[in-house]
Amino acid sequence: MNIESQQEKISSFEHLELLANQVVEGFISGMHKSPFHGFSAEFAEHKVYNSGESTKHMDWKLFAKTDRLYTKRYEEETNLRCHLIIDNSSSMHYPKLKKEQPFYESKIGFSVLASAVLMNLLKKQRDAVGLSVYSNSYEYYAPEKGSDRHHRMLLNKLESIIESPITTKNTDTITFLHQIAEKMHRRSLIVLFTDMFQSEKEEALFNALQHLKHNKHKVVLFHIIDNKTELNFDFDNGPRKFIDVETGDEVNIFADTIKEAYEKQAKDYFKKISQTCAQNKIKYVSVNVGANFEKILTTYLIEKQSFG
Repeated sequence: MNIESQQEKISSFEHLELLANQVVEGFISGMHKSPFHGFSAEFAEHKVYNSGESTKHMDWKLFAKTDRLYTKRYEEETNLRCHLIIDNSSSMHYPKLKKEQPFYESKIGFSVLASAVLMNLLKKQRDAVGLSVYSNSYEYYAPEKGSDRHHRMLLNKLESIIESPITTKNTDTITFLHQIAEKMHRRSLIVLFTDMFQSEKEEALFNALQHLKHNKHKVVLFHIIDNKTELNFDFDNGPRKFIDVETGDEVNIFADTIKEAYEKQAKDYFKKISQTCAQNKIKYVSVNVGANFEKILTTYLIEKQSFG
């Protein structure tokens, strides 16, 4: 599996690279707002166009790509430290992909490719990037650095996540988010990729998310699920055996007998996650793995100025 070759196959990456050059070699530089220390004044981000505003700085190329209107904004560019966090538990290796499906249509695949794109953009900015990977153990940690050698090391790690055989690993998001938060001493942007499936300990999980905000870090949560099955419980109503991929627990049921109750509980839980993020000024990005990968990144990362 070569992540760089997968990037080349997705047309939008050329667009993202062009956009990166336009916005001081990386559209993610829009996150480089004070209080980070700045060194130049350049075009730094896009903002969503509001009716009645001047169209002088409208980005029509971006409109053609995203179907949404954005205007260019100018402000001080600053240095950035970014730490990427990937949940590598068994539930993140869902759904099981067909042979012809691209790897980024699973939850872990989306997380890996999105991380690679962010790393690429940040490298062009000469910014420092670190990486943590966890499941039922703290599998990997690399502090924030900006060298070419470090970038290659992180990319190799991301590729190994996709290439490694799937094993049964449960999730201990709570423990490891606290550990990661304690490692982050200098103010940084923290980007977390997870499906948030540890709902039996909701309050503890939300407290761990809040801990990431200490030292005034900026936090982005990519909440990644398969809407068809994990939100809408869309299964044929035949006898089915459901197996928890993290615990091995099994249950035999007809899907329709619990569909309504499941949907309500799932929607309530996901809504609570979104609300908790809003209350703590954490940027919440809901990701359906079956949706368009490029549009998710382009749309949500350009709208990043709405948090912090």
